[in-house]
Amino acid sequence: MTSPLSERTITIVKATVPALEAHGLEIVRTMYGRMFEDPEIRALFNPSHHGETGSQPKALTDAILAYARNIDNLGALGAAVERIAQKHVGLQIRPEHYPAVANALLGAIADVLGDAATDEVLEAWGEAYWFLANILIGREKIIYGDLAAAEGGWLGWRDFRIERKIRESDIVTSFLLRPVDAGPVIRHRPGQYLTFQLEQAEGAALKRNYSISSAPNGQTYRISVKREPMGDASNWLHDRADIGTVLKIAPPSGDFFLKDEAEGPIVLLSGGVGLTPMVSMLEAVALRGTNVSLHYVHGTQDGGTHAMGDHVRNLVRGRPNLKATTFYMSPRSEDVLGRTHDAEGVVTIDWLRENTPIKQADYYLCGPKPFLAAFVRGLRRAGVNDDRVHYEFFGPADEFSEDPTLPLVA
Repeated sequence: MTSPLSERTITIVKATVPALEAHGLEIVRTMYGRMFEDPEIRALFNPSHHGETGSQPKALTDAILAYARNIDNLGALGAAVERIAQKHVGLQIRPEHYPAVANALLGAIADVLGDAATDEVLEAWGEAYWFLANILIGREKIIYGDLAAAEGGWLGWRDFRIERKIRESDIVTSFLLRPVDAGPVIRHRPGQYLTFQLEQAEGAALKRNYSISSAPNGQTYRISVKREPMGDASNWLHDRADIGTVLKIAPPSGDFFLKDEAEGPIVLLSGGVGLTPMVSMLEAVALRGTNVSLHYVHGTQDGGTHAMGDHVRNLVRGRPNLKATTFYMSPRSEDVLGRTHDAEGVVTIDWLRENTPIKQADYYLCGPKPFLAAFVRGLRRAGVNDDRVHYEFFGPADEFSEDPTLPLVA
């Protein structure tokens, strides 16, 4: 069991808060520069989250600062630890990776703070880092063990073959994936994601997370991928991956999923390609045949960007407990209200208040950062308790939530 932090360490770490406020981003960028000198460590990261326009350095800066400010209240870290551990397992991060991060962090603190980074400061931050790291390592060991022991489970990377490739919209394509060994697969929790290691003919392999867009069936997974204009991975999948292509995939991960025995009412709220985990949830509820009340609410630009619309309509048809409402922000001339979509404009908190059971429902959210920022905060202001608002965001955590994560590695 991890030993508690010493009072001396708590005092010293809290005393470094002003220095972190002033120099934290520089420390984090220096830390990443040190880590990326090691190709094995660099390969763990999504490079699009780094660099001058990347959001990961700022997110990690904010997380480290939050940890320092709350170092004497570590009981509040439970949810953050689970989120990080799930992400680390998806990326196949192991205990042997943690020392490199520790060395880079402490080295960066020394480089940036200079004489202010005394031996006492570095010792305190070393203790604080390893305290949290050991908690994560312990939790990740349990998750790895559970995944290996589950029916259809596996450790590390497993080969899957693309069995079908379905064009869902002008920008979204689905891929049906079956393991090459033809064995069973873990029945994921609806809402979880898969981590892919996409081998490239040139350059390092790309690691990406994609939500599973199908209900659990024990045999296959489906992902639905949006083509991003500058997305190396999404463009490779759209243009170069075809039926028969083999992909390396880690087991399902993520702490964002539909509750196993959700009793409802449930509102699934998504924007753009954020519909992917919601379709998995909707499918799961539809196939269970329960009477859970569920309202699927989706917003997109127009019919050209609207993915899986027919599939969603078929899922709710004939099931009075299920409802779907789709908003088109800027309908095209060929889009027909009442046939291709149900409303024009954008989803608002006022609309949710009038059309969904806002005092009872659990809200599951997924979409772009501005979408999440608006609804996480908006639902809170509308009186929805935080324990009824669940959301997924791919990429670094940031300031739209008052509950920042503390990603030490990824």
